[in-house]
Amino acid sequence: MSPRPPKRGPKGGKGRGPRSDRSGGSRGAKSGGGGRPPGGDRPRGGDRGRSSAARGLGGDQVEGRQAVRELLIAGTRRVHEVFLLAGNDPSPILEDIVELAASRKVPVREVTQGRFDSVARTMSAQGVVATAQPLPEHELDTLASGRPPAFLLAADGVTDPQNLGALLRSAECAGVTGIVLPRHRAVHVTPAVTKTAAGAIEYVPMALVGGLPAAIGRLRDLGVWVLGLDADAPRTIHDVTLGNEPVALVLGAEGKGLSRLVRQRCDELVAIPMRGRLNSLNVSAAGAIACAEIGRHRTG
Repeated sequence: MSPRPPKRGPKGGKGRGPRSDRSGGSRGAKSGGGGRPPGGDRPRGGDRGRSSAARGLGGDQVEGRQAVRELLIAGTRRVHEVFLLAGNDPSPILEDIVELAASRKVPVREVTQGRFDSVARTMSAQGVVATAQPLPEHELDTLASGRPPAFLLAADGVTDPQNLGALLRSAECAGVTGIVLPRHRAVHVTPAVTKTAAGAIEYVPMALVGGLPAAIGRLRDLGVWVLGLDADAPRTIHDVTLGNEPVALVLGAEGKGLSRLVRQRCDELVAIPMRGRLNSLNVSAAGAIACAEIGRHRTG
């Protein structure tokens, strides 16, 4: 790991079956674009319902087959009910969901298309929706400590649900140990996020912070090395000497990149080298590349 630079100045099929319900960017790292990853859900009205900020992290409605299956497998929070669309073609994953729900005594209701549409909050829930306890909020200090050494991902004002969901999925696969999200002006765990994350929300603890610049300062006080992904950084993420020390990767908002205060608080800014004609990456793609690069250096 490079020595910590001084703080920057102003510039710097079995079991019980379902019940039937017929009643119803560096030049690369620039986090540009706000575009959705291929195959992502298109939220109905931006995820119908209350704003996620008003209810904490969210995650109380999980949509999509893989996401609901992982919710039931993880068993880390109470699941209230599972809704299945009547007439779903049989599949192994649906059989798994019914069996897992039965083993955990979670009611499963088979509902009509009209009833299902009134419950689902995304355009492509794959015929499966579950309601559950909201995700618990974790303390920033807790995420920064413990073993293995922390590998955190912080999102600076990401507002697109599909981008956040894809980030969470990539982060979990790369071994990220915690997620840091701003409490305001950022998307939290909406149903569209749960669908795109495909179960990752069950395994990576998350903290909500009042302001990301202050949170970065706290992480540095706790000995966490903070890297910001920035298109104009003089060094690339491949140039940084990374070990198994506590590290946090900060990604900027779609199109805007890192905010000025966040950029100033990071220990170092790094870019993703670009070889093609385009000069920017979607924030979820940039995050996947950067998380994988940090993850391959870690042995814990």
